[in-house]
Amino acid sequence: MMQVRAQAKHIPMSAQKVRRVINQVRGMPVVDALSVLPFLPHAAANPVEKVIRSAVANAEENIGLSRSDLYIAHISADDGPGVSPGKGRRPRFGGRGRYRPIRKRSSHITVVLDEVSED
Repeated sequence: MMQVRAQAKHIPMSAQKVRRVINQVRGMPVVDALSVLPFLPHAAANPVEKVIRSAVANAEENIGLSRSDLYIAHISADDGPGVSPGKGRRPRFGGRGRYRPIRKRSSHITVVLDEVSED
């Protein structure tokens, strides 16, 4: 069995919002996941769908696997830059002269596809 991996980095959305979507498609066959994602009301469904399509294209072009034989073996959303001080923060001034940063969060989405074993 051959595993295929695709990753999207610096998605301008918090990882918590992306995890709501990836929990819906975790462990599904690729064909079913790609048919469910366009109908989810979350904005994160679009980048997740793009990463899955990229992993499917990697499997078909580079390895020669069929789309119908693939399932999502592992999918995760990790924090990207923007949580630490630096470019990911914008000034926002709170009450009584305090500083409250606006955090511009980002995330990295990783998808690993695997072949369905025919036992």
